[in-house]
Amino acid sequence: MLTEKEKHEILEEVKLYPYPAVACLDALKIVQKHRGWITDESVRDIAGLLALSTEQVDSVATFYSRIYRHEVGRHVILICDGITCMILGYESVYDRIFEILGIRFGETTLDKRFTLLPVSCLGDCDHAPAMMINNDLYNNLTVENIDKLLEKYV
Repeated sequence: MLTEKEKHEILEEVKLYPYPAVACLDALKIVQKHRGWITDESVRDIAGLLALSTEQVDSVATFYSRIYRHEVGRHVILICDGITCMILGYESVYDRIFEILGIRFGETTLDKRFTLLPVSCLGDCDHAPAMMINNDLYNNLTVENIDKLLEKYV
């Protein structure tokens, strides 16, 4: 069930659009901001609030890579696996993250601190390889600078 605060924030977004359905992505972001991820129950509740089907809301939720349909860690690491990052060494960065955290793509550390996910492009090809941790973009990555980057996220 959506909290009153979540409903209020969603309804404030709805006011910005000509049709409530247009606020679907915003509603998903609001719920995720509060809960960390989108449950099936959240999809149903958002659908009810916006007069959409659960399938419509779920199709939006699963289309966007930054809407999480499974529980994630406090910090989400997105490593670009696009062709430019691949050519310029993303695999060594990925291997170093595995050495430090012990997780592969799609996994979360036991302490729920990090989740590691691939992303097809971060739009930073001229500074590849690149990754994001939460909303922070890091580029020109090397095996040597990964340790310091991860230490920032306690």
